[in-house]
Amino acid sequence: MRRGIAATALVASLALAATACGGDGDSDSESGGPVTITWWDTSNATNEAPTYQALVKEFEAANKGIKVKYVNVPFDQAQNKFDTAAGAKGAPDVLRSEVGWTPAFAKKGFFLPLDGTEALADQAKFQPSLIEQAKYDGKVYGVPLVTDTLALVYNKQLFQKAGVQPPKTWDELKKAAATIKDKTGADGYWGSTAGYYAQPFLYGEGTDTVDADGKKITVKSPQAVKGYGTWLSLFDGKGLHKADTTADAYAHIQDAFVNGKVAAILQGPWEITNFYKGSAFADKKNLGIATVPAGSAGKAGAPTGGHNLSVYAGSDKAHQDASLKFVEFLTSAKSQETIALKNSTLPTREDAYTAQVKADPGIAGYQAVLPAAQPRPALPEYSSLWVPLDKELPQIAGGKKSLDKGLGDVETAVAELVPDFSK
Repeated sequence: MRRGIAATALVASLALAATACGGDGDSDSESGGPVTITWWDTSNATNEAPTYQALVKEFEAANKGIKVKYVNVPFDQAQNKFDTAAGAKGAPDVLRSEVGWTPAFAKKGFFLPLDGTEALADQAKFQPSLIEQAKYDGKVYGVPLVTDTLALVYNKQLFQKAGVQPPKTWDELKKAAATIKDKTGADGYWGSTAGYYAQPFLYGEGTDTVDADGKKITVKSPQAVKGYGTWLSLFDGKGLHKADTTADAYAHIQDAFVNGKVAAILQGPWEITNFYKGSAFADKKNLGIATVPAGSAGKAGAPTGGHNLSVYAGSDKAHQDASLKFVEFLTSAKSQETIALKNSTLPTREDAYTAQVKADPGIAGYQAVLPAAQPRPALPEYSSLWVPLDKELPQIAGGKKSLDKGLGDVETAVAELVPDFSK
C-alpha cells in the first residue's frame, strides 16, 4: 500500500515538473487552435481521480475549443507546490483548493475574483455558508465543489449488541465505550491526536483556537483548556483506545474501525468509499453516522471542510475564460451528482442531492449532520493554525508534555502566525 502511494507521488512530481506552467501560452488560440488549460486536482488518486478524469473528457467533448491538461497532485503537497508555482507565475490555471487555502491564496493575489463570472452563474443554488467560506475581503475566490464535516461514525451492530445509542455528549460516549467493551470485546472509541479532529471539543465549549473578529489567541482560554481536557480524557478508560502517536496513526484507526475492532471514531465523508471496503461494512446499512457529541456548552459543532475550484489570476484572458467555463461545468448540478454517485462525496448545492444520491447511506448520513458544521473564519492563516497543534497534541496525548505546557507551546507558535493578535 505504501509502495503504491510512493509511486503515485513520484508520477505526480514528474508531471508537475512538466506542467507547472499552466496559462503559459500552452495553446494555439492565436492561430485558431484550442486553448489548453492545466488543472491540478488534489483528490484521492485511487478512489476519486478517475471520476474527475472522466468528467474532463466529457467537458472536452462538449467544448472543442478547450483542452484540459489533468494533473493529480497529492493533497499533502499541493498547498506548498501551488504557493511556489504561483509566486513564480507558473501556476496551473485551475486548482482544487482546500477551503482553508482559498483566503490565503486570495490574499496573496494568486486567485481570480469570481463575482459576476460564468463560474458563479448559479451562485444562488449553493449553500450560502460555503459561498461565505470561499470569500476573502468581500469577494468570492472559489466555487464550492465538495463539502465535508466530521461526524461520529459508528458500527450499528456493535452498538446494538451492547444495547447503547449514539451518544449526545462526550460523557455519554465514555459510558457507551465501557459498555461496548464489556458486551462485545471491541473498543468503544478511538480518538485522533490530529488538530483538525480536536476541533469539535473546542466548539463544544463555545470557543476556537483564535477569536478572529476580536483578534485574540484563545487556544489557552479556560474554555479551550476544558475542551482539550475532555479530548485528552478519551484516551484513557475502559473501551477507550490509547493514543496512537505514530506516523501511521490515521491508517491504524481507520483499519480498526472498518474491520470491526473499534465501534466508533470521528471521521469525514472522504472515507465513505473506504468504509464500504471493510469487512464490518460489507452491508452498507451497518454504517452509523451521528452528529459529534456536545461539550459542556450544550452545543455540538464540527469543522466545515471541503474543496473549492479556483482560477489562477496570473493566466491570460483566453486561459481564464476557458477556466471559468470549466469550473462552471465541474460544479454544475449534473457534474456534482456524478461525483457524489461515483466518489460518495457531499455536493455543495441542494439540487445535486437527488434521490439517487441520497440512496447512499453514507451521503444521506453526512448530509443529516451538516447543520452542526461550523464554517471557518475568513482568516488567511487559519488553516496554518493546525500545524502547531499537530506537533503538540500527540506529545500531550503520549504523555511527553503536560496539557498546560503543550498548549502553551501552541500559543507561542500561533502568536508567530498571527502577530497582530493578542493573547
